[in-house]
Amino acid sequence: MPSVSSTILKLAAVALSALLLSGVAASATSRIKDLANIEGVRQNQLIGYGLVVGLNGTGDTLNNIPFTKQSLQAMLERMGVNIRGATIRTGNVAAVMVTGNLPAFATQGTRMDVTVSALGDAKNLQGGTLLVTPLLGADGNVYAVAQGSLAIGGFQAEGDAAKITRGVPTVGRIANGAIIEREIEFALNRLPMVRLALRNADFTTAKRIAAAVNDFLGTKSAEPIDPSTVQLSIPAEFKGNAVAFVTEIEQLQVEPDQAAKIIIDERSGIIVMGRDVRVATVAVAQGNLTVSISESPQVSQPNPLSRGRTVVTPNTRVGVTEDGKKLALVKDGVSLQQLVDGLNGLGIGPRDLIGILQAIKAAGAIEADIEVM
Repeated sequence: MPSVSSTILKLAAVALSALLLSGVAASATSRIKDLANIEGVRQNQLIGYGLVVGLNGTGDTLNNIPFTKQSLQAMLERMGVNIRGATIRTGNVAAVMVTGNLPAFATQGTRMDVTVSALGDAKNLQGGTLLVTPLLGADGNVYAVAQGSLAIGGFQAEGDAAKITRGVPTVGRIANGAIIEREIEFALNRLPMVRLALRNADFTTAKRIAAAVNDFLGTKSAEPIDPSTVQLSIPAEFKGNAVAFVTEIEQLQVEPDQAAKIIIDERSGIIVMGRDVRVATVAVAQGNLTVSISESPQVSQPNPLSRGRTVVTPNTRVGVTEDGKKLALVKDGVSLQQLVDGLNGLGIGPRDLIGILQAIKAAGAIEADIEVM
């Protein structure tokens, strides 16, 4: 008869296993909120041209940057100061481009962050203040006005013979630096239907989202239109209150599907493989061919009291070394972990692994799309 302590330990182990299994199952699903966006609920990009003042001699060179000089003259004339024809030598002003994203449903009087970037030959924007700058949308209307002190993430220090630059001192940011002056009208509550735009287009994921919404509502209100769009008809109980409807829908859990894909970045050697990547039975071998050339010139001198002359004779040594790896067998239908273990068993680096994956794909033995960035 088992003891009470052993029974308790077994029950605890069973409970722990169930907890771990439930955690694995839960981690495979995602909220609709994380899989799709509400069509029409989006940011809008704004841009403006302005001046930054108060720089410690690190601004634009007015003789080299004519638009900075013209902007400074126009700004001073609006302030009642006429400097037409005068020589300006200040280095404390810089022309900048101001960019920002107008949040969805932003109201008048609220604030948004802006990024300020030097447009001329300014060396550093540290300590500068952005003057009033209108921010325009794609339609040419002013939606916000920016002004404030810049926060710079980098710095630059230099002397007569050395210079140190860390980060990018010609780009700064102003937190809550723009006041929104115009709203974008979007009557979400009066919409007869809502469309979900999937962030990663996929037929299976779109169908699962529609099925989850229909199961939750008990009616056929959701319909996948294409791999990236799911159309939701607002039920009668939510008419005129689309916000409440969206709030209920976006918390539903759905297991997203994804295509088998391998992403390769040739520049950095980064390789990302999806979980559904499979390969057929294939044998892989890899070898490196190294050619080394060394030059060691030798000086040839004539014998004493002879009429010869000193010459330099070339001495070149060429060596060829081939490092070959043995064939490694990758079995049919292996999982991603087994594929990685098999390729790592060859003892190769990411650069060679990229070539091997492309060769396996060319042989038709890999069930995945390879995308080279």
